[in-house]
Amino acid sequence: MGTKDVRLTVALNQFLWSRGVKNVPNRVRVRLQRQRAEEGEEGQLYTLVDVVNVQSFKGLTTKAVDAE
Repeated sequence: MGTKDVRLTVALNQFLWSRGVKNVPNRVRVRLQRQRAEEGEEGQLYTLVDVVNVQSFKGLTTKAVDAE
């Protein structure tokens, strides 16, 4: 995404730790969003990573979605 600052959402963090430290999920579907930093923060942009809940991982492909 071209940013050095990557931030995870609370929902993604909880999903990754949901089964404990020894039994981490094998696959995770994520959504990446490039956002502008607020005033007073260093850097212009950061990447926000969020979890996407899916029923099955079969047949999934990458989709580019424009923010509206």
